Amino acid sequence: MAYTTEGIRNIALVGHAGAGKTELNEALLHAAGKIPNRGSVDAGDTVSDFDPREQELKHSLRATFCHLDHGDTHVNLVDTPGYPDFQGRTLSVLPAVETAAVVVDAVAGVEPMTQQFMEAARAQGLCRMIVVNKIDAPNADAGAVLEQIRDAFGSECLPINLPAEDGTKVVDVFFESNGADPDFGSAEAAHEQIVDQVVEVDDDLMELYLEQGEVEPEQLHEPFEKALREGHLVPICFASATTGAGVPELLDIFGRFMPNPREGNPPPFVQGDGEDAEPASITPDPALHAVAHVVKVDIDPFRGRMATVRNHQGTVRRGGQIFVGDGRKPFKIGHLLKLNGAEQTEVEAAIPGDICAIPRAEDMRFDAVLHDARDVNGIHLKSTPLPEPMYGRAIAAESDVEAQKANEAVSTLCAEDPSLRLEQIASMNETVLRGIGELHMRITLDEVAAKYGISLKTSLPSIAYRETIVGKAEGHHRHKKQTGGAGQFGEVFLRVEPLPRGEGFEFVDAVVGGVIPSQFIPAVEKGVREVIAGGAIAGYPLQDVRVTVHDGKHHSVDSKEVAFVAAGRQAFINAVRAARPIVMEPIVDITVTVPDHCMGDVAGDLSSMRGSIKGTNSLAGGRAEISGQVPLKEAQGYHSRLNSLSGGEGAFSMAFSHYAQVPAIDQEELVRAFRQGGD
Repeated sequence: MAYTTEGIRNIALVGHAGAGKTELNEALLHAAGKIPNRGSVDAGDTVSDFDPREQELKHSLRATFCHLDHGDTHVNLVDTPGYPDFQGRTLSVLPAVETAAVVVDAVAGVEPMTQQFMEAARAQGLCRMIVVNKIDAPNADAGAVLEQIRDAFGSECLPINLPAEDGTKVVDVFFESNGADPDFGSAEAAHEQIVDQVVEVDDDLMELYLEQGEVEPEQLHEPFEKALREGHLVPICFASATTGAGVPELLDIFGRFMPNPREGNPPPFVQGDGEDAEPASITPDPALHAVAHVVKVDIDPFRGRMATVRNHQGTVRRGGQIFVGDGRKPFKIGHLLKLNGAEQTEVEAAIPGDICAIPRAEDMRFDAVLHDARDVNGIHLKSTPLPEPMYGRAIAAESDVEAQKANEAVSTLCAEDPSLRLEQIASMNETVLRGIGELHMRITLDEVAAKYGISLKTSLPSIAYRETIVGKAEGHHRHKKQTGGAGQFGEVFLRVEPLPRGEGFEFVDAVVGGVIPSQFIPAVEKGVREVIAGGAIAGYPLQDVRVTVHDGKHHSVDSKEVAFVAAGRQAFINAVRAARPIVMEPIVDITVTVPDHCMGDVAGDLSSMRGSIKGTNSLAGGRAEISGQVPLKEAQGYHSRLNSLSGGEGAFSMAFSHYAQVPAIDQEELVRAFRQGGD
């Protein structure tokens, strides 16, 4: 291994779909001599989009790890998806890197996912840079895009080079110009702007700069890194992945300016859980015990599980042993691989800061911490905020024979993709798969069919309605059954009353005088709880009800547990039906982000969904945020509606808020359906 931790640069290429991340990755690999020929997305022969589905769609669907060497610098590149539906797959790998390189299309400019990834990288404490790609494309306006970037993300975004000769080359504005005039602006003015920005983080250097009017390049390295870490500077580079313009310069910028693992903001490791968690000190020292982090999991039906790992401390060695989380059984590393798309190269060790893969890692899961010290427990990395999977579909195998196999296949894909969630809804007897959007769901189901040969039926998930009461009432039932021998007898008097929302269920024993012997009170409660679970009017669980048993009768011979279960159940049903029962539906808080010009249409659409608008907020980059509440039933198909209203540029998130009464006509339909089903 010819490189050191100081020579490593870990960089994720992120940005909106179509910005050219995959072809930029390809151009970087080619310029560094890692690959002999540069592939293209259209030809389907790029290093990072090696999956047949990616080649068919001509878009990245998952994060791919590559690497190259440029002089003394070893660069680990991560090519990530840009579709909104796959943002979870992108955000989940960001803890592997120190730098997020946000790629912007010189024709399209700042797009919705550009903004989201810029904010996500800032929130994770990553150093950020912007690469304006396609500077030589027809209709490209790099100058206008530069201004758009500064308007959207602030004056800390400054060019480190500028396009020249109609986008066929770039001119350095930080160290020294190569003599060419930029296509727009002034190299001297740009140089002064970025140096001013850098020296602002160092008071001594600022004083020297004011005195002399200039500082030496080597004096700027540490303040430059500090400005990156603090978000005080976001350098902008220009390039064309198609022609290679600016690509060699971009490699130089990676090596000269971007932070190595010792210079980036330290990863947020903690020891312990919850309020007791304390920051854990992890140092990129190869001599210390190893601490690494699983940033991606790939599972092949034939080759098993492969974990992509970022090493943070110590040295991970082939043939060594490592513990997974708090597990006590060590895992022996049989092979250690460097990845370049689908290509795998065996290596002996991974030093601090490096990224490698461990095959046959059946016990390793996404986000797991690996270590080689038996006395290290409870260390984990703070979870990366991922978008909540809101787009749900109930799934079922075509036959009972395939049900178990289908469940295992979907569970495997959920282990690979942290933005998928599989839910077993026992009360509805449903299995629900949730993802980020319609495309995310479709690709996942296609993968189940392609990898495992299983076709899944899908439908909208059932709504988790609830029943409750709004009044007080009495209930009574006498259960009497004679079968020739010993009979059954139990009589129960009870009253019901509503509880405040969210209080659940309360059972009160107010029987006096032993009219119901104490040994039969649990049987009465059992009968009541059967109705609580199965519903009294529409077949949905009851909530927020107090039940008070206050009287009854028993028989010294015929009273049995089963009799009081039946009497309690029917007495409760009778009471509920007399206590003005209602059916309630889940209401969700919804936050929608759209371009400004769509705000009125979207707000009107939310109102038409029986929703209420709680507020609006203007965001940077000509976008608006609308917050409100809508019934979950109305929001189930909202993904498609929002895409139609916003031209695919909208995004939304939902979270459960509370239950509220359904409209009378809906309650009538639910009650009717329940009665017909029981006939």
